[in-house]
Amino acid sequence: MSTTSLPAPESSARLREALLAADFTADGLLELLGAPAYAALARSETVPALRATRGAGPLETLVRLFLLQQPVPAARAGAVLPLEQCLADGWLVREGVADGGGGVRATVDVRPYGGEEGQDWFIVSDLGRAVGGAGGAGTRDEGVVLGVGGASTTLAGITVRTPVTSALDLGTGSGIQALHAAQHAVRVTATDLNPRALHFTRLTLGLSGAPEADLRQGSLYDPVGEDTYDLIVSNPPFVISPGARLTYRDGGMGGDDLCRTLVQGAGERLNDGGYAQFLANWQHVDGEEWQERLRSWVPAGCDAWIVQREVQDVTQYAELWLRDSGDHRTDPAEYAARYDAWLDEFEARKTKAVGFGWITLRKSGAENPSITIEEWPHPVEQPLGPVVRAHFERQDYLRTHDDAALLAGHFKLADEIVQEQIGLPGAEDPEYVVLRQNRGMRRATKVDTVGAGFAGVSDGALGAGRILDAIAQLLGEDPVLLRDRTPESIRLLVEQGFLEPLDDGVR
Repeated sequence: MSTTSLPAPESSARLREALLAADFTADGLLELLGAPAYAALARSETVPALRATRGAGPLETLVRLFLLQQPVPAARAGAVLPLEQCLADGWLVREGVADGGGGVRATVDVRPYGGEEGQDWFIVSDLGRAVGGAGGAGTRDEGVVLGVGGASTTLAGITVRTPVTSALDLGTGSGIQALHAAQHAVRVTATDLNPRALHFTRLTLGLSGAPEADLRQGSLYDPVGEDTYDLIVSNPPFVISPGARLTYRDGGMGGDDLCRTLVQGAGERLNDGGYAQFLANWQHVDGEEWQERLRSWVPAGCDAWIVQREVQDVTQYAELWLRDSGDHRTDPAEYAARYDAWLDEFEARKTKAVGFGWITLRKSGAENPSITIEEWPHPVEQPLGPVVRAHFERQDYLRTHDDAALLAGHFKLADEIVQEQIGLPGAEDPEYVVLRQNRGMRRATKVDTVGAGFAGVSDGALGAGRILDAIAQLLGEDPVLLRDRTPESIRLLVEQGFLEPLDDGVR
């Protein structure tokens, strides 16, 4: 698929003005379609949206053109868009409509996207290929470029958003991560193996009113040479498949080698203090702990936080991606052959399941890096970027504070923490106490009476040791023994974000 048939970016600014004037925004769509039709569109169901756009108003016209891929009369399009320029630059082409009159249709999918701080952005992708949008993602076209989907928004939500000099979006696709990075990075570099994707990124940035990025074609880190960055983000083609049939999803390397290569190569391309954040798949191999597999990926000099969000057995995994590519709608014999090939691949690699999750690295240069690998399939609250940053700040604190320093430290109970007491009805004392986060990772942890009491009075006023002395007096315990055994519990509460250290700039 070439880039010659794609729109030229020169008219992006004028087209953006027309779209905004018609309220072709995420909020405008919700108001026009209503919540049920809006949600149905996200499930690739277009009938409710078609019914909601039977009128001839500007917004109905744009929804039919750019989201539902329906031809509309040229006169209607011309009333809301700079028609001749859109035709000349390739955003629209002429086509007949149902009433026999002259009509136009869109050449690309243009999808409103609610940006940061209420900004109105637009993601440009191939027709019908906005993930979760009209037409669905299933395709057998190798060079197709998808729009925004769940994976894209997940990565955008977990990314640390601090002002940086340089950011790299590796495998940019339609440019969603580059668009986010452009809001807080002085320079953004976006790469992709597919030149068509780079063109779509240029369109996305231009139509969203964002600064231009340095676009480079090539695989993995090849396009950036020895350049280094403060932030690296990648939603790569992480699917573990028996071939490289679809550029947008199949990495073309055996097993999970592509994700491993990306992670291992990030260390030498990060500036000190920089972050690298990836979505990834990894194999669960017979006779090997998946945690140790991922631990071996972490480059020297980097802290890491790896979260496994989901695990599928090999049959579930193969069926998911066969549906994604539309193979379930092909000849049954061809479908069975492709399914068989996936299972052959997994059998050869002794793979029993595949994990999906997030990998975040931080270039700390620490002699003893902090590597946290956990399974967390539970609901979380996005955006998690501030939570990710705070996690690594707490690791710095814990690494540099021994038990004596912890007892001398001051702590504050994090916001939105509630305490639950669990026990039999009528019992004098609870069987156990649970602290629960209502924000971020939404963790819950079981604590004893001392831990609950310590957390409850931690407001930063008193040092940890003095609080424990007061608790010891209340409980009739030896304060020395209590000081000896409690730092481990404090360390866990800090690590999981229930307690915030108020020392050394950690908040």
